[in-house]
Amino acid sequence: MLYISDNLKWLRNKLNLTQLEAAHGMKFGVDQYKKYEYGKNVPPAESLLVISRFYHISIDLLLTVDLSKVSIDNLLKLEDNRIVLPIVVNKEGENLIEIVTHKAKAGYTAGGYADFTFISELDHIHLPWLNKNEKYRTFPIDGDSMPPHNSKSYIIGKYIEKIGDVIDGKTYVVITTNREMVYKRLNKNGTNSFAFNSDNTFYNSFDVKFSEIAEIWEYVGSVERENFKPQTYDVNTLEEIIRRLQMDMTAIKQKLS
Repeated sequence: MLYISDNLKWLRNKLNLTQLEAAHGMKFGVDQYKKYEYGKNVPPAESLLVISRFYHISIDLLLTVDLSKVSIDNLLKLEDNRIVLPIVVNKEGENLIEIVTHKAKAGYTAGGYADFTFISELDHIHLPWLNKNEKYRTFPIDGDSMPPHNSKSYIIGKYIEKIGDVIDGKTYVVITTNREMVYKRLNKNGTNSFAFNSDNTFYNSFDVKFSEIAEIWEYVGSVERENFKPQTYDVNTLEEIIRRLQMDMTAIKQKLS
């Protein structure tokens, strides 16, 4: 559903403008503007840009969010207006943290991270020791590639706005444009990609280009649903370690030769 017609009326009334004043301010014909506000026509891309700049509201918001039901001041506009993150607060004005569950993970990676309604309907928690001026979110873990965390762990991440703010060797939850959510230790690999490394050496590292990254969240804590267990190795595990070491040595010899 598109909310553009309702939003045009709401924004105009908020500024106490008549339809004529709004139309003139955006350099639209009055009849043209009225058709947009009455929902008879959907503004084309060029007109949406004009409306967006006139009201200082992203096109994403104009089209997909009922602004009459949302506090615009409680929205965090991110770089290039690719996504808008709602900042949920409690009665004391304290920042709340959305929880992306295992059930919600598929929807989140499929584009839910850019869907205001999807984000606003997630459960949330409050952790008073976190910086109220930062944006946090909680994500589920899959597998055992990053011990001691496992599939019953949730990582609390701080939103990173710029790729340049990523610090080599730290751990991050990354959402890719390929609909993946991964928790890895990152290292810059050249000028346009990261090496994604697992703390569990059974898993090989892999590279992801900057252009394939939709979101990055820096680890600030975790929520564990079971006690950590000491890692043990059986005979099969040790054989696998030796096999991988042999493969690595073979690869090194081939490069040297």
